[in-house]
Amino acid sequence: MRVATYILLFFLPCLAVAQGNEAVTAHTKAAGDSLYINNDFAGAIAVYEQILATEGEAADIYYNLGNAYYKSDDIAKAILNYERALLLAPNDGDIKFNLSLAQTKIVDKVSEPYRIFLAVWVESIINLFAMGTWAVIAIATFILLLLAVLLFLFSNKIGARKTGFIFAIFMFVITTFANVAAWHHYDKMTNRTGAIIMQPSVTAKSTPDNSGTDLFVIHEGRKVNITDDTMKGWKEIELEDGTMGWVPATALEKI
Repeated sequence: MRVATYILLFFLPCLAVAQGNEAVTAHTKAAGDSLYINNDFAGAIAVYEQILATEGEAADIYYNLGNAYYKSDDIAKAILNYERALLLAPNDGDIKFNLSLAQTKIVDKVSEPYRIFLAVWVESIINLFAMGTWAVIAIATFILLLLAVLLFLFSNKIGARKTGFIFAIFMFVITTFANVAAWHHYDKMTNRTGAIIMQPSVTAKSTPDNSGTDLFVIHEGRKVNITDDTMKGWKEIELEDGTMGWVPATALEKI
């Protein structure tokens, strides 16, 4: 009993600090929300940006920040923050809707490239949950897999052994898929190659130099994929149709 008391006393300060940080974040977010409701979008933007700088990434803060930028007619930054929110909450309908609404405001009209049904279907399943949820599913199903294997190995009843074998296969499939899905989200979060054009218009060049041949022009709010990040001051980008070119690093911002 005395040991348990010491352990509780040891963790109480940590719990108090954690709860205190959450309370501060909630209070600060409430202040940002209040400013937004009162049409003080610049003030709300400052509050949300401060939360992200001090507390780290959060889908709801990125979403609110995107809304504030949208109301301020800064469509490029609105799209940027909606995209960041979508990375953290890939199946959020509100984020998807507001992102598609903001994309109607940009100059470039982009048509999605053709994708086979199976790839779209698998991605839609992966996007049902965020990385953390898939990780929990992977751990839970792995434990169930171990229990099913133990049932198969040590049960004296044929029916129980068959059940354990079938259940183990089922859990193995789910565990494997959950791990792949979690890794997919982790890879998208850590290796961010997507970017948003932030300048009114940018001319892509054939080489990472202003003297390069002009290839095409893209406008603010356009989403691109960075394929080469090694040249100082320049980024090689790729459009949805596979067209590639070099643009100044200052012309875009990574998602």
